[in-house]
Amino acid sequence: MKAVLLRIYLSENDTYNGRSAHHAVIEYLKDSYVAGATVIHGIEGYGVHSNIHTASILRLGVDLPLIVEAVDTEERIRPLLPKLREMVPKELMTWQEVEILSGEKI
Repeated sequence: MKAVLLRIYLSENDTYNGRSAHHAVIEYLKDSYVAGATVIHGIEGYGVHSNIHTASILRLGVDLPLIVEAVDTEERIRPLLPKLREMVPKELMTWQEVEILSGEKI
């Protein structure tokens, strides 16, 4: 089955309306009946500003990278993009066509 994978790259310190951005995004996706979404917690990474965020004991990792991944049909996810861009306007979002090979049907 054809589907899409939306990835939103965030950090622990990103917020939306006074809450953690990743939690707000997950709730919005769930309330919009997206088939599935996961927050992946990174141990190290950097973005356009080239600041390395790490969980290294020497750097006392704060503001670690997070990735929100959502999978569903294009018809379900594409209408959500304007609100997601409003929620996290400066964060990287990627879109990838995928094929679901196993699991529950969407």
